Amino acid sequence: MALKKLKLSNFTVFTNIDNMDFSQGINIFVGENGTGKTHVMKVLYAACQATRKDIPFSQKLVKVFRPDDLNINRLVSRKNKTGTAQIEIISEEASIKTRFSSRTKKWAAETIGEEKWENVNAELISTFIPAKEILANAYNFEAAYLKDIIDFDETYLDIITTAKIDINRGPNPSSKKKYLDRLKEITLGTVTVNDEKFYLKPGTQAKIEFHLVAEGLRKLALLWQLIKNGTLEKGTILFWDEPEANLNPKAIPTLVEILLELQREGVQIFISTHDYVLSKYFEIRAMNDDKIKYFSLYKNDDDSVSFCHCTNFRELKKNPIISAYDKLLDEVIDKNMGD
Repeated sequence: MALKKLKLSNFTVFTNIDNMDFSQGINIFVGENGTGKTHVMKVLYAACQATRKDIPFSQKLVKVFRPDDLNINRLVSRKNKTGTAQIEIISEEASIKTRFSSRTKKWAAETIGEEKWENVNAELISTFIPAKEILANAYNFEAAYLKDIIDFDETYLDIITTAKIDINRGPNPSSKKKYLDRLKEITLGTVTVNDEKFYLKPGTQAKIEFHLVAEGLRKLALLWQLIKNGTLEKGTILFWDEPEANLNPKAIPTLVEILLELQREGVQIFISTHDYVLSKYFEIRAMNDDKIKYFSLYKNDDDSVSFCHCTNFRELKKNPIISAYDKLLDEVIDKNMGD
């Protein structure tokens, strides 16, 4: 299954987002802080998780956004608090739509198409990697979360649970081994899990506690684990919020190559980023048949959020990443000329 389209109305920072059409391959969101990049990905992720019959869409929305008192009514746009929020996600074979107002209690939203959504997409596997690395704090995280001792949105609980499982058994096929070997070279080891704790195992050396490993390496080690355990295979969907955070820039080309190869093998990918190097490498390393789409979310004069999109990073309008780098270049030239 691939996600095809999103429509939002009166939801969080969005007044109206109509027909945001996605690529079956890689979708890259850029934009200034507060323009809703992560919100878009969380809405889509909640819909993917709602393909399970035990997870209602509106309930998962509340869990991944985590508004006060878990009340979905707090996700209604503050610009029009008396209005009705509407969300619609369309996949290749089904759609799901929900609506709620400032008077809706808990997650008692009106949802349409949920039964077909579950039946058609029942086998879907989706993964959300938050911007903050969390596996280093995995020990007893689930117990603390369920007792409300810690306050995290549910994407953090989900990624810990996903990283622990092992969908595949037996030796790794060659198609998977090519990723694992390249990531192993960067992280200098493999991932092991013992008693809810994650470790990096560098060859024959003793394992290293995850919190003693640099955060950038931990993020790449997580990707290694997700590929190893069968979470990222044909027909799955990956959401990754700011993969470049705390990552050594030298590792970005390899990361981009791996994500490009994953989309060639049928993984749909959604990424939010502020990074010029990451965005540009996708454009440079892409082949003619690769499916990549860039989205820029931006605020209008009335503070509403709009978006534009294209298939080439350099042609993306309203691009704050390029604008920031152009400004830096101007200042460098001015300083050098002044010298």
